[in-house]
Amino acid sequence: MDIKQYRYYKGAWIYLDESKEKLLSKKESMELLKKGGLFVRNIYNFDCEEETSFWFIIKDKIEDISELPFSARRNIRRALKFYNIKKISLKEFSDIAFPIITSAQKSYKIKCHVTNKNEFDDMIKKYETESDKEFWLVERKVNGEAVAISINRIKSDSCEYDDMKCKPETLKNRTYPYYGLIYIMNKHYLEEKKFRYVSDGSRSISEHSNIQEFLMHNFGFRKAYCKINIFYKQWLNVVIKVLFPFRNIIPFRNIRAILRMEEYSRNS
Repeated sequence: MDIKQYRYYKGAWIYLDESKEKLLSKKESMELLKKGGLFVRNIYNFDCEEETSFWFIIKDKIEDISELPFSARRNIRRALKFYNIKKISLKEFSDIAFPIITSAQKSYKIKCHVTNKNEFDDMIKKYETESDKEFWLVERKVNGEAVAISINRIKSDSCEYDDMKCKPETLKNRTYPYYGLIYIMNKHYLEEKKFRYVSDGSRSISEHSNIQEFLMHNFGFRKAYCKINIFYKQWLNVVIKVLFPFRNIIPFRNIRAILRMEEYSRNS
């Protein structure tokens, strides 16, 4: 087991490339937990034919714009009329992204990982050591104003749209920057780079966003079903077993999210 294939995120060990992940033994998961963390999220049987309780939202074929729903076609063309959409360097991203991220996050129901300039600077320093990130910008044609960004994670033969942010006011003025951004990125990774698929990540455990339904309805993304196991630190395993019967009435969002993931694991 190569620990370099895992990333440590919010107390969890997560494999970097879900399509290549295999079922772990308990011994292997415990070896990971000896290095820290609270649990290991283990995905296996990626994109299986069986409908399971866990999935990733992916798009694995490119189509002509005429094959998309009418409203999506209209909104994409309108976005491309108003905006330039392009890949940018980390330096360019660090110069323009902070006001976009903070303005977008003001409307979010849950606290995000970047709420002030110090946290943003820490994020940029982290990205300087990572070679798997690509950055995209949506800017107005008329004055060059940056209105939206995307942070993408590049994997062996796929790309995950890791984080997209947009100034809230541009979501209300009928210029549809997200439509243009997603359309151009899909073409780049699927048609030009010939990646196997692009992804918006796994099923949400916080259920605070409608982005996955948006992608499936407008851009032909689909559910790639898979199996999920969760391996916990021993003390946390006891806590999960005690709290699980009360998962629907616990008021704390983070605890509910872990218990929801445990439910997905048991059902899969």
